[in-house]
Amino acid sequence: MSKQTYGSVWDAIEDTPAQAENMKLRSELMSALKTYVSRSEMSQAQAAQVFGVTQPRVSDLMRGKIDLFGLDALVNMASAAGLHVEMRIRETA
Repeated sequence: MSKQTYGSVWDAIEDTPAQAENMKLRSELMSALKTYVSRSEMSQAQAAQVFGVTQPRVSDLMRGKIDLFGLDALVNMASAAGLHVEMRIRETA
């Protein structure tokens, strides 16, 4: 039995490198949004107003339901909250 090492959990569980990259970006955005809500000490209803979504949508975010969010939706929520999203592109090793 040989051991494989992966750069991230997403590399290990996703079927393709493209899917893994998408999940990495989505998880980073979700984490940043969750941190924003927690640090702001706002309710989910208040966060929903800021993000321009419904309270149940914020609940899904806070519970980490990554499969319910696409990159576009997460970028839109971050932008609505006044957060700046940057992306870096580099070649894989």
